[in-house]
Amino acid sequence: MIRSATSADAQAIADIYNYYITDTIVTFEEEPLPASEIARRIGQVYEAGLPWLVAEENGEILGYAYATPWKDRVGYRFTVETTVYLGKDCTGRGIGSQLYDELFRLLQAKGVHSAIGGVALPNDASVALHEKFGMHKVAEFEKVGIKFDEWINVAYWQRIFP
Repeated sequence: MIRSATSADAQAIADIYNYYITDTIVTFEEEPLPASEIARRIGQVYEAGLPWLVAEENGEILGYAYATPWKDRVGYRFTVETTVYLGKDCTGRGIGSQLYDELFRLLQAKGVHSAIGGVALPNDASVALHEKFGMHKVAEFEKVGIKFDEWINVAYWQRIFP
């Protein structure tokens, strides 16, 4: 089931995200986050009028996706950045596709014109997910992030809504 996130989901979301912080290069945060910080971020997304979704099965949060404003200048108001994370044991089950399908439907209904997704490389699964949803690669920045004493490239995919 895909539904809107609530602050009650913050601990489960933090548990998912903290794995990526401590064990992967896909986020450049380096310290695990408490549920209170995730709840604050969920609130910010909603204050911006954008969706934050969770995938839930039998009461367990399996993943989440959300959108944030791309930039704070008024001219960017129809552009968002999308994010999706899955529980470390929940990949390859179509959950990311379900989350993005609903996220993009909601964004299009809100009048969003452009969605941008950033991917720390390498990450074949994330690249495939973005391209599955009609996003095309528009940029790659070399060595813009550092994690585990390694410089990481970040690429961006974009989708324009009709």
